[in-house]
Amino acid sequence: MTNLKKFTRRNFISTMTAAPVVASITASNHEHETPPDNKPEIIDTNVNLFKWPFRRMKYEDTKSFSAKLRQHRITKAWAGSFEAVFSKSLNEVNSRLAEECRKSDKGMFVPIGAVNIAWPDWEEDLRRCHEVHKMPGIRIYPAYQSYDLTHEDFPKLVNLATERSMMVQIVGTLEDTRVQHPIVASREITFEPIPDIMKKNPRARVQLLGWNDYVNDELLKKFVTETKATFDISWVESTGGLGRLIDGNSWFGVRTPVPVERILFGSYAPYFPLESAVMKLFESPLTLEQMKSVMNINANNFFKQVV
Repeated sequence: MTNLKKFTRRNFISTMTAAPVVASITASNHEHETPPDNKPEIIDTNVNLFKWPFRRMKYEDTKSFSAKLRQHRITKAWAGSFEAVFSKSLNEVNSRLAEECRKSDKGMFVPIGAVNIAWPDWEEDLRRCHEVHKMPGIRIYPAYQSYDLTHEDFPKLVNLATERSMMVQIVGTLEDTRVQHPIVASREITFEPIPDIMKKNPRARVQLLGWNDYVNDELLKKFVTETKATFDISWVESTGGLGRLIDGNSWFGVRTPVPVERILFGSYAPYFPLESAVMKLFESPLTLEQMKSVMNINANNFFKQVV
């Protein structure tokens, strides 16, 4: 991990905002130049490779995406595949993802596989993710697949993943419902079953991605007080939203505070501009220690628990 002791909050903000500007000015001669080793580092726990089927994205090819991540001090990215959301051949999707991560940019990308518990033999997909592709976790998309979290196999999935020391990333929102294609709109689901399942398996390591629309304050309190679930920041909105999430001081009233050690940086790039997530780090009045926790310390601690 990078030594950040000499960085103040002001130095950090200056470094993070200046890097993309410098990189763009010198792009013609140093297109893929890596930031200096003594600068702040970020672990992004929520990125996706390949193409989103409904619109073209600027960084949908892995090479340019990796260069973009490095410009913003991302040194490790936990990568799912957009192809996993709608594909009926998840083994093929997982194999392609693992190979792309293996050959791309010196270990920048950590492949996170996918399973669909509504389909037969999903246990075999889980086994291959772990044993064949050496993936540290899986990512599921209940709102976009043909099941919800009341499915009888969901506890089994969490248990089997935990037995294999794999994390489970549960995805809520991928796309604003107002812009979804009408024949493939996401379904209504609930995150209510998750806390009880986690309480029955306290070793389970679960991260919620794009969770905000699915977790009201009552459910958030259960997650915070009764589980060890972690949260990404990709859909955290409003001015100073990250700081308000930590303080429990929402624009809409008092909410359950989320401990900073339970919050992991997750950008949902390239669907969202990477700059959006980076801005969340310094638009809120966080301390330097809080910023460092969200940037990489929490992700490192979470990762160590599942591998």
